Amino acid sequence: MADSVESGIEGTFAPPADLQKDAYVSSMDQYKKMYKQSVEDPVGFWGAIADEFYWRTPPSKEKFLDFNFDVNKGPIRIKWMQDAVTNVSYNMLDRHVKNGLGNKVAFYWEGNDPDDIGQITYKELLSQVCKFANVLKSKGLKKGDRVAIYMPMIVEIVTAMLACARLGLVHSIVFGGFSSNSLAERLLDGKCAAVLAADGAWRGEKLLNLKSIADGALHICEEQGHEIKVCIVVRHLTPSEEAVTHDGALHWRDGRDCWWHDEMEKASDDCEPEWMNAEDPLFMLYTSGSTGKPKGVLHTCGGYMLYAASTTKFDFDLKPDDIYWCTADVGWITGHTYVCYGPLANGVSSVIFEGTPFYPDPGRFWAVVDKYKVSKFYTAPTAIRSLMKFGDSYVTKYSRESLKVLGTVGEPINPEAWLWYHRVIGNGKCAIVDTFWQTETGGHAITSLPGATPTKPGSATFPFFGISPFLLTEEGKVIEGEGEGYLVFNQPWPGIMRTVYGNHERFETTYFKKFPGYYCTGDGAKRDKDGYLWITGRIDDMMNMSGHLISTAEVESVLIENPCVAETAVVARPHDVKGECLYCFITLRENKEFTKDLISELRTAVRKRIGPFAQPDFVQEAPGLPKTRSGKIMRRVLRKIAVGDRELGDVSTMADESVIDLLFKLRPENA
Repeated sequence: MADSVESGIEGTFAPPADLQKDAYVSSMDQYKKMYKQSVEDPVGFWGAIADEFYWRTPPSKEKFLDFNFDVNKGPIRIKWMQDAVTNVSYNMLDRHVKNGLGNKVAFYWEGNDPDDIGQITYKELLSQVCKFANVLKSKGLKKGDRVAIYMPMIVEIVTAMLACARLGLVHSIVFGGFSSNSLAERLLDGKCAAVLAADGAWRGEKLLNLKSIADGALHICEEQGHEIKVCIVVRHLTPSEEAVTHDGALHWRDGRDCWWHDEMEKASDDCEPEWMNAEDPLFMLYTSGSTGKPKGVLHTCGGYMLYAASTTKFDFDLKPDDIYWCTADVGWITGHTYVCYGPLANGVSSVIFEGTPFYPDPGRFWAVVDKYKVSKFYTAPTAIRSLMKFGDSYVTKYSRESLKVLGTVGEPINPEAWLWYHRVIGNGKCAIVDTFWQTETGGHAITSLPGATPTKPGSATFPFFGISPFLLTEEGKVIEGEGEGYLVFNQPWPGIMRTVYGNHERFETTYFKKFPGYYCTGDGAKRDKDGYLWITGRIDDMMNMSGHLISTAEVESVLIENPCVAETAVVARPHDVKGECLYCFITLRENKEFTKDLISELRTAVRKRIGPFAQPDFVQEAPGLPKTRSGKIMRRVLRKIAVGDRELGDVSTMADESVIDLLFKLRPENA
């Protein structure tokens, strides 16, 4: 077992020697030298990386970087390579085909059923992307139009993304677990011109009616005065499954709805790319906002491409012969950067996985690893914790000999899960790469490098190239050395978001007004005596549940619509598997009763409005809520009640302390 501590730092795991000797970054000295250049000379550092890509008009040094992070000095702006011209789809595909990689497998596709498999080469993917780009053109879509994608994890979702990128269409992917209401909200905010969907999908043994959910969203849009005239549907289910799902037939509107395969039959596979400015939009992706209304995080072509490529290359030490697998859904930023754009930018073969870790049994991940000889693997702590509960036998029945790097994403990983991942999954010989980042950052912000960083279980370790982190007090004072505070960054990196779609003021308010001169992540972190960074979680009214960032305000706004509910407060409670779960306090209107039926109604409402992943674990009656004398709900106290902790700290500002004992008495039996 490669647990030897070579660095002399207590509790660290040295980089695996076999991996270290051939790594792109093979020592902390090399990391420190590269990191210093990346923050002190960003033009030189990122300019060298930009040289590896194709540019119709290369970036100049004079216009390589222009930014302002201080709201007191004018509007926030971030511009990278603003005179450069390129196309992301061309760099993902044409560039590699021209360099002799046409016959290399771009993606192995592993369906929900283990017997449902496929693969596509770079040349074949280029052909499919060009054909579908021509389909989109034939529907009248043009550069700058927003296109929503609502699909399962099939090759067509990547084809659709790259076809949009080829034409300068701004894709807006919506996770297949979202409801009609959530999809409609995103379609309306983005003023989308088209929806690309699938008829349905299996997730484990559950059948999802994606087209009917999309139909519900399209109907809501029409009611709001925004008619979407193009809906292209992938046939993913067999006709027999379709009959079961849709009672005999899909809902179909002639003139709007059409089959993907019918349109592709008529399309040419020759499509010249739309040449884009580096600062033109590439995609928007919605993330929950603390006000309850999702934010359309906007990323642009040139900087995002560089950052996706470089974080994938360095953080997984990704080599040309690697088989890479990120288990994330493309509906989240992890899937954008580390299923689609990052791996393709590096010309590697990777796996697209439609299923779940538990179907047909909890050994599915490791069966897939052995099937494709996966060498670099990336998943969420939630999945690791869930699999731990089934014991080691589902893991050890597979060899996993091909594995070299194991990554984690979505939330901080607890040391127990980290050690199981390292010792059981990785046989003690793999590097563990614990990554902290956000939809807004575009790629990894704090991360270890597998061939260089001595790792500590539970710590994201050190900043990636170009990231300049600080810890601040509530008052904005910089914390030197050991300490804990707000995690902020004082200068941009190429992958940072540029704005909130249609609302730059919200972008400035959310990320830059709290601490002028800094991008505020909204997360807390602590720095230990050795300089390692440990992410402590959200500081605002957001929570991270199984890697899904959820706004408590968004859930509260659903609950309050019930006619029995007078007031509600939602907080995060720790959960062994999900990391955090929803704990809801409900104050009833006069003469209303708190019943099992009401609890069920409230849970169902959240499922329908937001999605099944957001269903509350705990719903508690609250005749009153702890409030300050000015009427502000004391969520800190509610979080204590949720876990049964009577050490409440200072409650001197509470208007009525008698409510506390009552809330403790009314805690659910299973809480």
